[in-house]
Amino acid sequence: MEKKSTRDAYGEALLKLGGNHDIIVLDADLSVSTQTGKFAKLFPGQFINVGCAEQNLIGVAAGLAIGGKIPFASTYAIFSLRAWEQIRNTIAHDRLPVKVAVSHAGLTNAPDGASHQALEDIALMRVIPNMSVIVPADGVEAASVVQMEAERKGPAYIRLNRSKTPILFLHDYQFEFGKAVYIADGQDITLLATGTMVHLAVLASEVLKRAGISTRVINISTIKPLDTDAVIRAARETGAVITVEEHSVMGGLGSAVAEVLSEHVPVPMSLIGVRDVFGESGEYEDLLEKHGLTVECIVSSAQSLLRRKK
Repeated sequence: MEKKSTRDAYGEALLKLGGNHDIIVLDADLSVSTQTGKFAKLFPGQFINVGCAEQNLIGVAAGLAIGGKIPFASTYAIFSLRAWEQIRNTIAHDRLPVKVAVSHAGLTNAPDGASHQALEDIALMRVIPNMSVIVPADGVEAASVVQMEAERKGPAYIRLNRSKTPILFLHDYQFEFGKAVYIADGQDITLLATGTMVHLAVLASEVLKRAGISTRVINISTIKPLDTDAVIRAARETGAVITVEEHSVMGGLGSAVAEVLSEHVPVPMSLIGVRDVFGESGEYEDLLEKHGLTVECIVSSAQSLLRRKK
């Protein structure tokens, strides 16, 4: 099975945009890790390294956007939070087309521990008016997101991962902003997953199928604006919903879905994610297991939720 990290796909996608002189890539001294280094070598006139200065990163990107450029501002997800005020007040408030593309989100920066693991970023970005939040499920979708965002007006927070995950989509796949993607159909329960957790949801659905449980799997790559029609339809048709995300259960995908369902279709629901704790140093797979982000935990949660549904 082909695997690729979404940060690698991001770096490759930027290279295809280099011929457009309106594209400017910025980095905060992490171009090796964020995969913007290749762009810097090929298009040095369209690359700016601001150093370890994330607030300045956003300020410079905002200025470029005001001047008619399309900036992609790159850093680690956790470090982007240093510039939350600038993202709110200079980018989102004025709807500037700055694309904040962050890598090493969630637990994927496993060895460096809590200080480098962003488990709260979706919540913090989702609450900002005008800010879009996108979490690609695989490398193919990540590349398509970059291409689309280079053309779409308005700000975006693009959340990328460090670890390689399976390719889920064909290479001609086209990302549709604000639209959920149906991966597997089912009638008993719905798994709404995002980012690195989508391929685990697919594997869990196969296990559940062998147990006689018909499972719908939906990729929610655009967390804001959320595809509320798809969420409501899935809840009505299956009667039970589980959200799966490599993020805190507070304020992320689970919260976004719960907000919709509580108003429209209050069905039995479970949230799978990190339970209000900081991360820690360790091996990535071990951390996922500790926090219940595994196929086995998804299957167990589905079986438990179905008992509630009945």
